[in-house]
Amino acid sequence: MSAGKVEPPNVLITVKDVIAVIAFNRPHRFNSLTLDMMEAVTDALARCAKDEAVKAAVITASGKYYCSGVDFFGSMPKMRPSSFVAWVRDLNQGIFDAFLDFPKPLIAAVNGPAIGASVTSAALCDAILAVPSATFHTPFRALGITPEGCSSVNFPDLIGDQNAKVFLEEGRKVDAAEAHRMGFVQEVIEPPESLVQRARVLAASLAEKGQGRRWAKDSQWLETLRRANREESVALAESFLKRPFLEAQYNFAAAKGKAVPKMIFWVAKTFQPLLARL
Repeated sequence: MSAGKVEPPNVLITVKDVIAVIAFNRPHRFNSLTLDMMEAVTDALARCAKDEAVKAAVITASGKYYCSGVDFFGSMPKMRPSSFVAWVRDLNQGIFDAFLDFPKPLIAAVNGPAIGASVTSAALCDAILAVPSATFHTPFRALGITPEGCSSVNFPDLIGDQNAKVFLEEGRKVDAAEAHRMGFVQEVIEPPESLVQRARVLAASLAEKGQGRRWAKDSQWLETLRRANREESVALAESFLKRPFLEAQYNFAAAKGKAVPKMIFWVAKTFQPLLARL
């Protein structure tokens, strides 16, 4: 950062007519979620939950991307592997618990490509609205990691087992039209410029009807989601020290010609049995 220059906040919150709009705001980095950004999203949801002037919320993003997923390695502190596993477990569980804990209607307004955690968190909203150019991609297997965001139970419940496999097992990128046919997206909005306004209208309608979250009257289902989040967070954290993930990262670095990451992941995958015990 140059002297005197103030960087814009990486999460924006605006409140108008009882509806809060929470926007990811790192368009130059495709709105990838750093540690600071995840903390800001969690804080924004908590603040809107407590603010009596806010009756519902919309989550969207600045720029052409909704979110390119979590950037764990761009912001993680240096630590031994066992501490890293605990850190990832708690961080992952915390961000999705923030969505589960939010007590007011919550709409995802997906303005472009969504990847990984931004897809699974959107599925924890009460509705997903998307522009025609939006895509949804959860490449867990290709990355050598396990599903997160309650998706192992939430996706089959929302869209059925076969459609859930498209996301969680095949890892296929799904466009807005197909996601709408699946029932994953409730509305495809045209023109795209009206996306947030339509999301605000829907959020206001739900609030006026006194509707809470879609699991508000089903404590058993909410507990199922919470349990899935805890279990998935453990499995995800542990997967970062396993060979499939290390191999995937090595191959990615090699394909991109990134010499330093390539060397790091070569060492990690070569000494993986020792790494997992540290």
